Amino acid sequence: MADGAAATGNAKRPGGPGRRLRIVLIRHGQPDIPISPRTGHRGFRSYIDEYEEAGLDPASLPPAELTDLLGELKAVFTSDKKRAHESARALAPGAELIADALFVEAPLAAPRFPLLRMRVPKWAVVSRILWHAGYHPEIEPPAKVRARAKKAADILIAHAEKDGMAVLVAHGYFNFLIGRALLARGFRQSGSHRARFWNAVRYEKS
Repeated sequence: MADGAAATGNAKRPGGPGRRLRIVLIRHGQPDIPISPRTGHRGFRSYIDEYEEAGLDPASLPPAELTDLLGELKAVFTSDKKRAHESARALAPGAELIADALFVEAPLAAPRFPLLRMRVPKWAVVSRILWHAGYHPEIEPPAKVRARAKKAADILIAHAEKDGMAVLVAHGYFNFLIGRALLARGFRQSGSHRARFWNAVRYEKS
């Protein structure tokens, strides 16, 4: 991860002039559920519910560089979903976990294409495209999710201003939206938001 704050003067004190703020957004590990079964739209609807209830696959171990990074942290933010909470515990077993529903993933709906069967990741892509296009029956719409991401960014920034660093273990697409909010606030991005488990993206601001 990125270098620490400068080792001289006020840069070492929380809130001091010139202090480097670091925020790390980490996607959870692999849930304890099949990742890419082939299914129809009804099966995808059921899969969404099962995925939301799943915990962390015991075989999905966090990368050593992430556990080293989080080793000294006193607190880690996480969503209140089981897969994210258990991932945060695996990454930082000694830290306080600050779980909040604010950090949950942007939701998906199952589009009704009766004759279509696809693997779950393709259903998710189609669903996300349609969500942006206005298909969000009885789920949180994009505007509200973006507002939630901005609020999440504010919380992480406030923590980083106090401690120098804030880490969130949450969900892939919502992390991406938080990242956009951080960029709008002058942070610089290191790494890319990718659809892979344990993906970590860093944001820094001096």
